[in-house]
Amino acid sequence: MEKSSFCHFFLLAFLFSVHNHSTTAKTSNIDNDRSSLLTLKSLITSDPYNSLTNNWTTEVSVCSWIGVTCDSLHNRVIELDISNMGLVGTIPPEIENLSSLVTLNLGYNRFHGPIPSSVFNMSLLETISVASNSLSGNLPVDICSHGSLGRLVVLDLSYNDFDDEMPSSLGQCSQLEVLSLFANRFDGKVPRGIGNITRLQQLYLGVNSFSGNLPIDICKHNLNALHLNDNMLSGEIPSNLGRCPKLHALYLSLNRFSGSVPREIGNLTRLEDVLLGNNALSGNIPWEIFTTNIRTIDLSNNLLQGSIPLTIGTSRNLVSLNLAKSNISGRIPSTIGNLQYLSLLILHSNKLIGDIPSSICNLTSLQYLHLSSNNLEGQIPNCLVHLSKTLRVLHLKGNNFRGPIPTTFSKGCTLQSINLNSNKLDGKLPQSLVNCGQLEVIDIGNNGIRDVFPYWMETLLELRVLVLRSNRLNGDILSTSRDKLPFPKLQVLDISLNQFTGSLPSGYLSNLRAMTVVEGRRIEKGNWFSNYQESIVFVLKGVELPVMRILQTFTTVDLSGNRFSGTIPQSIGNLNSLRYLNLSRNNITGNIPSSLGNMSILESLDLSSNELVGEIPSQLISLTFLSLLNLSFNNLVGQIPQSSTGQFPTFDNSSYMGNSGLCGLPLTKMCVQNEVRPLLPILPQGDDSGFFDGFGWQPVVLGYGCGFIFGTTIGYFIFRYGRPKWFVGLFFYVQ
Repeated sequence: MEKSSFCHFFLLAFLFSVHNHSTTAKTSNIDNDRSSLLTLKSLITSDPYNSLTNNWTTEVSVCSWIGVTCDSLHNRVIELDISNMGLVGTIPPEIENLSSLVTLNLGYNRFHGPIPSSVFNMSLLETISVASNSLSGNLPVDICSHGSLGRLVVLDLSYNDFDDEMPSSLGQCSQLEVLSLFANRFDGKVPRGIGNITRLQQLYLGVNSFSGNLPIDICKHNLNALHLNDNMLSGEIPSNLGRCPKLHALYLSLNRFSGSVPREIGNLTRLEDVLLGNNALSGNIPWEIFTTNIRTIDLSNNLLQGSIPLTIGTSRNLVSLNLAKSNISGRIPSTIGNLQYLSLLILHSNKLIGDIPSSICNLTSLQYLHLSSNNLEGQIPNCLVHLSKTLRVLHLKGNNFRGPIPTTFSKGCTLQSINLNSNKLDGKLPQSLVNCGQLEVIDIGNNGIRDVFPYWMETLLELRVLVLRSNRLNGDILSTSRDKLPFPKLQVLDISLNQFTGSLPSGYLSNLRAMTVVEGRRIEKGNWFSNYQESIVFVLKGVELPVMRILQTFTTVDLSGNRFSGTIPQSIGNLNSLRYLNLSRNNITGNIPSSLGNMSILESLDLSSNELVGEIPSQLISLTFLSLLNLSFNNLVGQIPQSSTGQFPTFDNSSYMGNSGLCGLPLTKMCVQNEVRPLLPILPQGDDSGFFDGFGWQPVVLGYGCGFIFGTTIGYFIFRYGRPKWFVGLFFYVQ
């Protein structure tokens, strides 16, 4: 009995001792966790939302801190998630003391510096996510070796500044399912050992500097997403990719791959997105890739040959097809009309021929149609305007389309951009475009349109680009606009090389709101126009240049090559956000307005080949951004404004030639007081130009010669003899 009681007492004492030790250990461990987190907090230099400042205090349990999760059984920190808090700081080595940590998420902050190497020795970690910070350095060469990170499932280091080679030991992370090194500065080759990670499902290595060949065994059974875009990978695309039965996303664009597109890709029945654009791929487009599940195909900017396979019609789930600049030829297959979900069709800059197939009008989901720069011909199908309730972009520039522009754009039209430049279109501008209230770009330049100026476009309140250059537009443009604030967002107006007459349209030149400085003008975000990529040709600084992207700050007015007359209105100076102004080759008279000096960011001013008179305003000296000035072939007089600073000293003779009344640098003609100033402009004509306004150079020379002889004779008699007095009095009023 006594023995039994003793044993019972001993057991109770042992259990109490174990409990007491366990409680002490728990307290000690949670204290270590708290200390580590407070060290992290002390290295935070900016906490814009006071997320940690007001919450991570010793007055409350660490397990109740924001972003901290504890294990109730062992009272240890198992999850730290302080993502998306805008924190700035560094990661301390003491983070390794969180020895029970399973999830570490510091993503979408502004942490900088390296990740302490000890983090990669934490054996219980399953998730490491530090995406979208400014972390730098390289990864340990022995990562995942010696049993460390044996439970790691997610490693996300994307959008940082990590560099050097990708450690081959990553292939030993046997439990890894997601590996993202996207958008860093890693280089070297992609390790072959990556193919050993049999559980790997998503591999994101895009936007780095990886080079060399793609490992042929990179794709294992479970891989469903392979992103290697925007690197420097070369060689052929491995046909073994066709053995990845679960692959649904293949991104290999923006590399240096050569050879043909593997036909084996057609074996991937789950594949939805295949992006192989911007490589050096050759050969025909394999018909096998047009599977029933495919949704996105991008083979643009390659060296392909042949035509679009007829089997494209079997890919009934296709949403996006981009074959731009891929060297394809032939006709657009009529089977393309089967693609009921197609919303984006980009085939520009190829060698396509023939008409646009009428079946294209079956594409009732189409939003973006870009067929520019081909050899397409015939008329623009009228049925395209019936798609205008879904169609946002219609670009048919640089083809051989003939006939009129379709005229029946219906109400509810959603077009944002229409570009028909450089075709052989005729007829009039369709006034039904007023139904397309979201239009931001209208480019119908370089055609044969016969019409007057389209005042009705003033109602298009979103219009930013209007290009009507090189057509047969004619008539006067009203000096006063029908609308108080016409074209409120217009920043590109090009009506050059037409047949407009009358005075300059002062109503527009005074009130184009987007070309004036508006205090606090808000930059619009997420606007389609900010990504506008179609090339538009402008005469900028005297040279025809293609502009690929129209930024919100790009502003130009080009009225050159017409028959405008009258003077330049002083109110033109209101356009003080204008960068390029071209009024050359008209019949403009009067003085150069001094208000041009208000255009503080003007980069190019061309007033050449007009009939301007008077002196060059000194206010032009203040245009410090002006890099091209062309005032040639007018009737300007006086001294060229002189300045030791700014842009004026950089202009040479060509800016002023054809103005015989000008003097001073950079001309060799020096200014003389009371210098005779010509009244007529010297225009750029050949030696055989004949008479100008009824007078040639011969009678002018004869008149000067006779006058010189007569004046010399009379002067001799007056000063030699002082008589005849009546004759002297006739000229000099001598009594």
